[in-house]
Amino acid sequence: MVLDPQAQALLDQFARSGVKPLSEVSLQDAREQMLVGSCLLGPGEKVHQVEDLEAPGPAGSVPIRLYRPRPDRDLPTFVYLHGGGWIMGSIVTHDALCRTLCRRSDMAVASVGYRLAPEHKFPAGLEDCYAAVGWLTQQAQTLGLDARRLAVGGDSAGANLAAAVILLARDRGGPAIAFQLLIYPATDFDFETPSYRENAYGFHLTRDDMIWCWRQYLANDLDGYTPLASPLRIDDLRGFPPAMVITAQYDPLRDEGEAYADRLAQAGVPVTRKCYAGMIHGFIRRPTQLDQAQIALNEIAAILKNHLM
Repeated sequence: MVLDPQAQALLDQFARSGVKPLSEVSLQDAREQMLVGSCLLGPGEKVHQVEDLEAPGPAGSVPIRLYRPRPDRDLPTFVYLHGGGWIMGSIVTHDALCRTLCRRSDMAVASVGYRLAPEHKFPAGLEDCYAAVGWLTQQAQTLGLDARRLAVGGDSAGANLAAAVILLARDRGGPAIAFQLLIYPATDFDFETPSYRENAYGFHLTRDDMIWCWRQYLANDLDGYTPLASPLRIDDLRGFPPAMVITAQYDPLRDEGEAYADRLAQAGVPVTRKCYAGMIHGFIRRPTQLDQAQIALNEIAAILKNHLM
């Protein structure tokens, strides 16, 4: 399938507005560019309550924004780890998406503000995410959540962190995670897959962008070959929770996301997978511009309900 016309229109809009590839701007400008672009996406959908919390982390408190769809207690909870190449993004940039996920899934969503690279190299942000998931589980009763119905997920670098959190939870004996949702995940420190070559340039996220982000995230290349940085390199995925893996056709990360879904299935993990034809990286946050994003959000909400309600 050719590039979706709505995705092409979005790329044309980026070109007219002068949006530059990440690899061609400073770190500060990249962060500002993402923040400004996120504010233009709209406010998301209305939810019952939004509460800002802090969890104890390995290097201080970890911000968490908790979204509730209704006043009920014992809510199932989706812990969301935002994307942004491990170097950008925040609770604020993904606020609209988390509100929409909360409203459509009818469950609590907890968005985690983990430490960013390059100020905090791997595995600092990962350890923050793991600490946040553990704290939410421990405080579930106080917060009105159901620790037995907890999912972890995210988009792009956030999906990478989610997969690594699940590995830590398995190997460290908890907390229990019932489901994982990985949206165009970065799963391997490898820039030579067919999708990296086919979609290297011209589809918003470039191959050079990803190389730049990885270099900011890692202290050295050797870290990139460890399972906590590259979940595709996990030797044994048995015992991982059921998963949904979403990829986009015109995304450099497509192949590694699909390869990770293959590995999960081979390990006996129930996997729902979908590659959205004609879509580009980052499409999920643009439901006002892309019909496929609306479809994806509805499908995400349905599978979360199926596994957690």
